[in-house]
Amino acid sequence: MTVDRRTFVTVAAFGGLTAACSSEPAEAAQKFPFQLSDAEWKKRLSPAAYNVLRNDGTERPYSSALNNEHRAGVFACAGCALPLFSSSTKFDSGTGWPSFYAPLANAVVTRTDRTLGMARTEVRCRRCGGHLGHVFDDGPKPTGLRYCMNGVAMTFRARA
Repeated sequence: MTVDRRTFVTVAAFGGLTAACSSEPAEAAQKFPFQLSDAEWKKRLSPAAYNVLRNDGTERPYSSALNNEHRAGVFACAGCALPLFSSSTKFDSGTGWPSFYAPLANAVVTRTDRTLGMARTEVRCRRCGGHLGHVFDDGPKPTGLRYCMNGVAMTFRARA
């Protein structure tokens, strides 16, 4: 059987798209120390927070009050209250979402997100597995990273 160039390119592109859009099974099976039933999560979280943290949603840009939070303090997971980011690492990325150049130690885990037909690095809470946002390599010094987080996925506690 001979395969012409057009057929080869079509099959190769379809295979690449299929691989890019599929989830990695090992990541999907990941367990986290803090777990609740779906009903308990719905009771604990607002509908918007539930959509982001439990269904990997994204809030509208510029919709979170935390985007304009400039006091000294700590940003924590809205699902389990684990401290995630210090205000000292927050910066204005101009994207419409709260952005940080580094998380607190042992606060987040990352995994490859292949939705939207591309590979991105997803950021999740280390304790409850809640979806927080994504990390990109276009941030400021000293890390060069931009943790682009959904404000609805976090709470803020000002330093006294």
